[in-house]
Amino acid sequence: MARSLANIIFKGIGAFPAARSTAIAPGSFNPGKLLFSTSIPNDPDTHEDFRPTSKLESADLSLKDIVDKDIKENPVMIYMKGVPELPRCGFSALAVRVLNEYNVPISARNILEDTELKTAVKAFSHWPTFPQIFINGEFVGGSDIILNMHQTGELKEKLKENAGKIGKPE
Repeated sequence: MARSLANIIFKGIGAFPAARSTAIAPGSFNPGKLLFSTSIPNDPDTHEDFRPTSKLESADLSLKDIVDKDIKENPVMIYMKGVPELPRCGFSALAVRVLNEYNVPISARNILEDTELKTAVKAFSHWPTFPQIFINGEFVGGSDIILNMHQTGELKEKLKENAGKIGKPE
């Protein structure tokens, strides 16, 4: 049934002259079959606005400078998979949940959006895994360390040190 439905659809598409094109995309490994793609590399007809770009690429700062600026300007900075409202891994979700217990504003960058940023953060902190949490300009660690600090009361003290900047934890 599914195969016959696919054949009907394929024959329906084949009725259109544009669908029967014999042009094969460069590097194709399916010669003679129809290929569909949403992007064609180096297509002169593709507008500049639709080409993929790095959000940080356009800045005049290096990635190391951006990381340094993030950490200095944000009392609680987390480099994580996803964003605080929608973490993309359990460790990032745990770190956000723990930090949210203190009602402090959290600044974050999604390292999944930019692999070069991910590499720059690892080089900056000399720490291989994510999330990476910085409090008051100091690298604290990942979710396991934050959880341990929370359980021992050390995190509350660390956040209280700079209460004027980030508000008082509850």
